[in-house]
Amino acid sequence: IGGATALFAATIGTAQNDIKRVLAYSTVSQLGYMFLAMGVGAFAAGIFHLMTHAFFKALLFLGAGCVIQALHEEHNMFRMGGLRRELPVTFWTFLIGSCSLAALPLVTAGFYSKDLILWVAWSSADGSPWLWGAGLFGAFLTAIYTFRMVFLTFFGPAQGHPHPERSYCLSLPLVILAIASTIAGVIELPRT
Repeated sequence: IGGATALFAATIGTAQNDIKRVLAYSTVSQLGYMFLAMGVGAFAAGIFHLMTHAFFKALLFLGAGCVIQALHEEHNMFRMGGLRRELPVTFWTFLIGSCSLAALPLVTAGFYSKDLILWVAWSSADGSPWLWGAGLFGAFLTAIYTFRMVFLTFFGPAQGHPHPERSYCLSLPLVILAIASTIAGVIELPRT
């Protein structure tokens, strides 16, 4: 069920236009990975992914909130664009969170936790190549819709006139969460 949930939610996430809906379906997809870990008996791997997911998803939702606020409550990613120069702190931290969600190898916390789940789905007595394949394909789809979100929001022609980044009260939590989204993977709980 966990592998199917991750795959189904990732598929729906690829068709969303609302930046918060993309992140919401992404959360369901990541919960699918946690259930996959529980289903194959990798409880520590599931909790580890819950921890790393908390960092990068909090970062992404906070970054999405900064974008929405800067664009006068606009949620549609097709009405965004060109924000990397206007919102540099939000852009770089959002990119780090997106890389962690997409499990960019070796440099993000999301890679270590998702890789551990996929490894156990393959090698566990309760796992199978089918579960591993569903999890891997879900990870591929996650990378597609995550970077689609980044490119639509921060690249291309500007679609509006955003407010500039004004507050260090928002920038500081973004930076702290970006650091945690990068280095939390070194904690790696014991394998089950």
